[in-house]
Amino acid sequence: MGTVLATSGWTIPEVGMLIAFAVTLPWLSLGFWNAIIGFMIARFASDPAAYVTPAWRDARRPTPTVVPTALAMAIRNEDPAQAIARLEAMQRDLDGAGVKEWFAFHVLSDSSDPKICEKEERLVNSWKARAASPSRIHYRRRSQNTGFKSGNIHDFCLRYGDQYDLFIPLDADSLMSAEAILRLVRCMQAHPEIGILQGLVVGAPTVSLFARVFQFGMRHGMRSYTLGSAWWQGDCGPYWGHNAAIRMKPFREHCRVPVIRGKPPLGGPVLSHDQVEAVLMRRAGYEVRVVAEDDESFEENPPSLPDFIKRDLRWCQGNMQYINLLGMPGLHGLGRVQLLLAILMYAGGAGWMLFMLFGLMQAFMPVGSEPYPTTLGLALFVGVVGMSLMPKVVGVLDTMVSDRRRALYGGARAVLTGSFVELLFAAVLAPVASLAVAIFIGGLAFGRRISWDAQHRVGHEVKWSEAATKLWPHVMLGLLTVVILTWQAPGALPWAMPLLVAFFMSIPFAVITSSPRLGRAVRRLGLNRTPEEIRPPSVLIAAGMATARPAPSIEGAPRTLADTVPLPSYESSST
Repeated sequence: MGTVLATSGWTIPEVGMLIAFAVTLPWLSLGFWNAIIGFMIARFASDPAAYVTPAWRDARRPTPTVVPTALAMAIRNEDPAQAIARLEAMQRDLDGAGVKEWFAFHVLSDSSDPKICEKEERLVNSWKARAASPSRIHYRRRSQNTGFKSGNIHDFCLRYGDQYDLFIPLDADSLMSAEAILRLVRCMQAHPEIGILQGLVVGAPTVSLFARVFQFGMRHGMRSYTLGSAWWQGDCGPYWGHNAAIRMKPFREHCRVPVIRGKPPLGGPVLSHDQVEAVLMRRAGYEVRVVAEDDESFEENPPSLPDFIKRDLRWCQGNMQYINLLGMPGLHGLGRVQLLLAILMYAGGAGWMLFMLFGLMQAFMPVGSEPYPTTLGLALFVGVVGMSLMPKVVGVLDTMVSDRRRALYGGARAVLTGSFVELLFAAVLAPVASLAVAIFIGGLAFGRRISWDAQHRVGHEVKWSEAATKLWPHVMLGLLTVVILTWQAPGALPWAMPLLVAFFMSIPFAVITSSPRLGRAVRRLGLNRTPEEIRPPSVLIAAGMATARPAPSIEGAPRTLADTVPLPSYESSST
């Protein structure tokens, strides 16, 4: 890039372009090599997950569970009927596995809406009335959500930590089967050196077109990517904040997230607590491990583009706070790398937008006399695009070369068709999300911040007015780019076309991909189906998540949740 930009000497915009490009390189290179390394391990290791995390072999052995464990669901102004129904489904699944004496269930409320608070208490009491062992079910609500979710979890550890050896934190949209939970617990039970054990978490079936296409790409791409990253991260892995097994005592004593000096957005309580807790656990001498195996552990993805961006910006603000934590004493070297990479994950996207803006400025600079290195420029373009796409390409290859994995998605045709749709989807989503992050990071310097609110889980249909209000900067930047390049550098227009199409499509993309009618139509066609939609595990059906409909109200007295949830329509279809 330096050679290409240095043609005919340097200008200030070209220096800016090189710096912006350098900011994008770590995350770009990381994605490329994670995918390549993970694919090689997946293809040539007889047991890929255990090759990377040897302790995982003990998770599959049917040893008795003898470790008191809490499932702790942190909620704040969420729909309590859906959240508690999921927790009850997990309780029933564990009871059916014959291990109920070792597990307790905690609803940790930080809700502030009086109606929601009243409903939470009523639903928990109704659940306890149906349960065979109501003493294992607990509800606690804080009057102040100090420290946000991390403060909620830490308060739980202080109150109840003496009663449990392990706990599994859950979000309101989390769901895990009994076998997935037991595998984590067995591994932790056999390996006291592990402080946090994180498995893969996949998206639950959904009728939202946006979430459906997004999680299809994540579903088949994350295994090889995570195998590669877990290989080099070793015992200093990441933690994603939920659906993981955590050793209670060291977490309570060593993993309290510090409050950063100064005012928000970069000071105050840390929004993205999970990776900080991981590096603190490693500092305390315990391993943090990731298992790259699909294992009936679920979450829900944002149902629309505005919801996705809002979640992304909240994570962005939290990750940018890590700037003030890089100097924490005693961290493992790789722990500091983890925090730095979490920062660069968002700075990299902003870097691409800065590269574009400096490129527009360069259009006003005098044209040099030295001939432009066209071949090198084209090779660089192809190389960058190829590295960007490699995680997706490898994810498809990893699925296509395995008869078993290919069958899970409904065959080769379903995989390839869904991957093509997801590629077009990502071609719009990536630039739109990157620009939103770039604008937000710029606003952080002026005190802009995002609030911690309940997320939309299902059924958020975006109106044209909402999309225009949130995405007008994308369209305006697209128009500005067209005007400047047409005026000053028309030869650059074809190279900018992928970005321009994404910006101009942002508003209709947000509206169309949130359409319930279109989502249902795509589902009927069978596009972008994940394995859990084709053959839903029983715990998904019991929780009402197999058909992507809200779980039935658990008020009243249905004998079991599964009794009231019909099987998905595709169970009786030709597929």
